[in-house]
Amino acid sequence: EVQLVESGGGLVQAGGSLRLSCAASGFTFDDYAIGWFRQAPGKEREGVSCISSSDGSTYYADSVKGRFTISSDNAKNTVYLQMNSLKPEDTAVYYCAADWAIVPGTCGRPTDFGSWGQGTQVTVSS
Repeated sequence: EVQLVESGGGLVQAGGSLRLSCAASGFTFDDYAIGWFRQAPGKEREGVSCISSSDGSTYYADSVKGRFTISSDNAKNTVYLQMNSLKPEDTAVYYCAADWAIVPGTCGRPTDFGSWGQGTQVTVSS
């Protein structure tokens, strides 16, 4: 059974940093892409950043380029999202997702991902 468990969310002031973690189990980690998505109240779920565990290729949404960094520790089956220079508009529930059919270097769409974590709340105060 695929399991994804997010952690690291919280409340931070604008300009601050947080690091999210996504611990994965139940599948061959090296064959999958892991994505971070977020959903703010009243908005659609959007792709933030994705990484291909096989070759390390990454994708970032324009809104987070230069501020967020995704990384993968394949030995620990864990993907991290380092979020710096946080803005109030980054406030959302952040989810990690996994799927084997994502084109490396892209994030696809939320519907392309078959497995999801429970989400972790990130709140950035102004």
